[in-house]
Amino acid sequence: MKVLVANLGSTSFKYRLFDLPETAGSTGGERELARGGVERIGAAESRVYATAGATKLEAVRPVPDHAVALTAALEQLTAEGGPLKRVEEVAAVGFKAVHGGRVSGVVRVGPDVLAAMEEMAAVAPAHNPPYVKAMRLLGERLPDVPLVAAFETGFHATIPDRNALYAVPTDWVEKHLVRRWGFHGASHRFVATRVTDLVAAKQPLRVISCHLGGSSSVCWIRDGKSVGTSMGMSPQSGLPQNNRAGDFDPFALLHVAKQTGKGFEELLVELSGRAGLAGMSGTSGDMRDLEEAAAAGSRRAQTAIDVYVASIRHWLGAGIVELGGLDCIAFAGGIGENSPLTRAAVLAGLDDLGIAIDASANDARGTGEREIGAPTARVKVWVIPTNEELIVARQTRDLLAGGPATGMHPERNGG
Repeated sequence: MKVLVANLGSTSFKYRLFDLPETAGSTGGERELARGGVERIGAAESRVYATAGATKLEAVRPVPDHAVALTAALEQLTAEGGPLKRVEEVAAVGFKAVHGGRVSGVVRVGPDVLAAMEEMAAVAPAHNPPYVKAMRLLGERLPDVPLVAAFETGFHATIPDRNALYAVPTDWVEKHLVRRWGFHGASHRFVATRVTDLVAAKQPLRVISCHLGGSSSVCWIRDGKSVGTSMGMSPQSGLPQNNRAGDFDPFALLHVAKQTGKGFEELLVELSGRAGLAGMSGTSGDMRDLEEAAAAGSRRAQTAIDVYVASIRHWLGAGIVELGGLDCIAFAGGIGENSPLTRAAVLAGLDDLGIAIDASANDARGTGEREIGAPTARVKVWVIPTNEELIVARQTRDLLAGGPATGMHPERNGG
């Protein structure tokens, strides 16, 4: 079964095309056939590009919206040298959707799903609006192509209330869905799946997954299921992000508003666009730039790194207590995979907990899965390049294999 997984921006469209076994749950024989996208959607000329094995395809043409972008991508994939013979080979388009509130898990996209995503747009402003707009367009223009939303929150539906609820009035939870929803679900699900294959340990396996990148979160996993995560009601929360503040005392907003005369919306824009590692350092939120600046003597850059690392360690320690011990720590994401300094700082001084890094393995240049824990340490430490798109492709295939499904999912119903 061929599944195209879409990643949407306001003026961009990226995708990966997979060929999967048709049987639900099967992972043998999976292949990535192509990846590509469309840049500058809505401009006079847009770049449509794809890579299929050794073949590279590229064209420039007008692409006014995301529906035309998908059509252009499919036409390119079926052109000479492309991996498809005809468009009908694509069984579905899967989306790594972010926040649907009461709608979670994996669902066919329909009016109820889009309405639920619109309801949560205020807490996922960078993600939900462009996805809703594009999904609606695609549904209208390409009614014969099944659209499937795999929500980031779905993996965290197993978090117990003690780790999911804020200490707020009950009607906030029941009426307004205020709770810790959690995100990066596809990445943490992939890590949980791979660690189970890689680590021989007593069951249930206790894992802490650190998805560290431009957007970062920590997830506590027991027996393949999420039992706690650092992100909360919105993707703006948890660890400090590239340019987002992460966890923040809301009463500080009132104080700053009175001090500056700025409005609530204006301050939220600052917290979600001018804060985080970039705001602290005064330069960049990219860890590569921060490490370079810190090495050159920038105290602000070093402080930003220190705050980021301390937040990861905070959630790491809390996870060890919640899980009652630990079998494995996994690093994923752009920073988790590529920053030896960050990994070493996060795990420094934890020998008494059975956690230690092999310095040479950690510092070695490399790609792909690799173990970086000290051979004598009890807790395994792995670097696992995440594959969120493959997870979404599998979930899309599994939904189609089980028959059509659209509607509200009860995983998070305020109970």
